[in-house]
Amino acid sequence: MSRSLLLRTSVTLGATLLFAVPATAQTVPPVDEQIVAATLPLPEHMRAGATVLGYRTAARLETLRRGTNGMTCLAHNPKETTRFHVACYHDSLEPFMLRGRELRAEGKNAAQVDTVRFAEVAKGTLKMPTSGALYSITGPAGSYDPVKKAAPGSRALFVMYMPGATEASTGLTTTPRADGPWLMLPGTPKAHIMFTLSM
Repeated sequence: MSRSLLLRTSVTLGATLLFAVPATAQTVPPVDEQIVAATLPLPEHMRAGATVLGYRTAARLETLRRGTNGMTCLAHNPKETTRFHVACYHDSLEPFMLRGRELRAEGKNAAQVDTVRFAEVAKGTLKMPTSGALYSITGPAGSYDPVKKAAPGSRALFVMYMPGATEASTGLTTTPRADGPWLMLPGTPKAHIMFTLSM
């Protein structure tokens, strides 16, 4: 085989092997990086003690670190390519959150997920706490910078779940506002106070 033909063959084979690598093998960040990103929504002093759920492969969410402070953080889903999103919530909300993940895995959309969960809460088969905090950060795809350990251009949100709460029971408006807290989904198991935070 001539040298030029051998070179062309090697280049072609190399390109074939490069594109044959499964995309998921390239999209799952290292565990340590996932833990840092997942806990970013929390106040700094709470980050080291949080449980973190994330991905060793893109196919399955699993525990990457067990925590001690009653908070659980979800790493960014590597299958989500349209945005960056991480969230942390009080452990008392885990049954509700876990049930949501199960229903979404079955192919149910957001409205169907809530319909099922609300019915199960009403029947008493799905337990809700009296309250529970949730912190999240959402931004453009690829906005998390692992070197700076930050997500420039993202939006931080703080939510306090208060199942069944209403405008009458809390004194909070149910009209969305940008200049203060408001109550979303009043009277439902998913009722929560919305706060937008600065990054």
